[in-house]
Amino acid sequence: MSLTKRIVGLVTLALVPALAIQGYNEFALRAARGEAVRDEAMRAARSVAADLGQFGRGTRQVLGILAEVPEIQGKDPDTCTAYLKTLLGKVPGAFFFGVADADGTIVCNTLGFPRGAYTLADRGYFRDAMRTGGFAVGGFVTGRITRKPTWQFAQAIPGAGGRPTGVVVASIDLDHLAGHQARAGLPPDAALIVADRDGVILLRLPDHAAWVGKPLPQPFWSALSENRGKVIDLAGLRGTMRITGIAAVTPDDLEGVTVAVGLSPAAAFADIDAATQRGVILIVLGALGALVAALLAGRAFIRRPVRRLLQAASAWRLGDLGARSSLSGPSEFGQLGEAFDAMAISLQKHEGELRSEIARSHLLQERQTMMLHELNHRVRNTLTTVQSLARQSRRTDETGERLEGRIIALSKTHDLLSRDDWAGAPLRTVLENELAPFSEGQADRFRLDGPEVDLPPRYVLALGMALHELTTNAAKYGALSGGTGRVDIAWRTATAEGGTRRLVLDWRESGGPPVVAPQRRGYGTRLINGGIGHELGGTVQLEFDRSGLRCTLDVPLDAQDRFTSFHPESGMPMSAA
Repeated sequence: MSLTKRIVGLVTLALVPALAIQGYNEFALRAARGEAVRDEAMRAARSVAADLGQFGRGTRQVLGILAEVPEIQGKDPDTCTAYLKTLLGKVPGAFFFGVADADGTIVCNTLGFPRGAYTLADRGYFRDAMRTGGFAVGGFVTGRITRKPTWQFAQAIPGAGGRPTGVVVASIDLDHLAGHQARAGLPPDAALIVADRDGVILLRLPDHAAWVGKPLPQPFWSALSENRGKVIDLAGLRGTMRITGIAAVTPDDLEGVTVAVGLSPAAAFADIDAATQRGVILIVLGALGALVAALLAGRAFIRRPVRRLLQAASAWRLGDLGARSSLSGPSEFGQLGEAFDAMAISLQKHEGELRSEIARSHLLQERQTMMLHELNHRVRNTLTTVQSLARQSRRTDETGERLEGRIIALSKTHDLLSRDDWAGAPLRTVLENELAPFSEGQADRFRLDGPEVDLPPRYVLALGMALHELTTNAAKYGALSGGTGRVDIAWRTATAEGGTRRLVLDWRESGGPPVVAPQRRGYGTRLINGGIGHELGGTVQLEFDRSGLRCTLDVPLDAQDRFTSFHPESGMPMSAA
């Protein structure tokens, strides 16, 4: 076998471990991502189902109260209509209320139609409510008068002897429910389907208006019905294969409602596919470069000296002891030409040292690469945060003062994390870090009360920015704008259902100028809601009490990272941004 073929074989053999590692990493990444996407699909489906269940319970309570009201039970058209109209706009999503007699004849309604204008006797929800004497959830219907796609809820009006004397009805605007779910934060590229017991679409995101009221194809509906509580691979309504989570039926959910959320595999595995493509390209380019370099080096540094040595060896074999290889100097072949034994002893002596040096060199290189990746990650995270702050500030701030303050606050938080190599920080230290510019010489204006709570880095960043906004607002408009105001900050930890720990922090101002509720939602408010809601999965409650602002932050301490790490319109950076 020629030297060229051997070099090619060695380069190919060296590529085998790299290809094996690439294949294993590809398999492990795809398996882990697939499991995470399936869990995300089921969590999203359960979240929507729970939200609809809560909505249904609220509507049921309203209708149950209406059924006991004397104005409704009396069924006087004028009195009943006037009372029902007072409810419009007070029940989210409900745009119509009506009362029907036991035979289905309409008695009164918020549209003002006279008694007997139409009948509900043919509606399934009316018959169910009269039959059970309780609450009934209907399916999709198009309003006879409004012609709007609606979802009907009905409650029987109790009568003497337990026999219902009629039904009070609420019509829910499906467009309102679709808009609410669209704003609820579904994962990117998610497709939501909510169907009634007959397989008719109640909600569909995206393109709700194009799909509402249409029956699901029978194979699709059968797949949803047979796999409740499971995650399956299912072709969507447009033929695109999706990882679909179907919410299981629980006692808290609305009866007869099926909820499914499908996630796109292409979007879920896009980054893995891109990384695989880059890895393969780099391996191929590296292999080609190594092969060319090996061939050129072999020709210059191996084949020519070996040819001379072979010529000298052939001469020695023929008895020409005066023949020489003409190789000399400090190179390996020069030493080989002068003394084979001396070179062999030298190579054996340095073999162990060479291996140790290579191992140390590889370890140092791996550490440098890891540090560069970490630095790159944190710099990109910081630049994304500053870019978001600058973009939002140009739209809302009159000067650069607020932008500068936010960037300084972000810098202070980064300094705080850097003290412990980004291992996190205690909540009390974060608070003291943000309040330090205002507490010098007047520490009695602040009261901090709560247990020791250690926070991970992304909690420190998000809470630090939120506390900066609250402190800046207090200094400009609230309790810290005068000489007599004070701020009380208290926090506690609690264990929610399922064993998840939560942090509840109360910010209460007093002694400042009277508080006036803002007319519009400013960037500071969006920044707080974005950081706490999108980054930490928590909630923010602002109360503009005249005696002083009160803000309550409620965040889960054991929550996993959210599926979407950065939302450009929210104004807050996420952990993977």
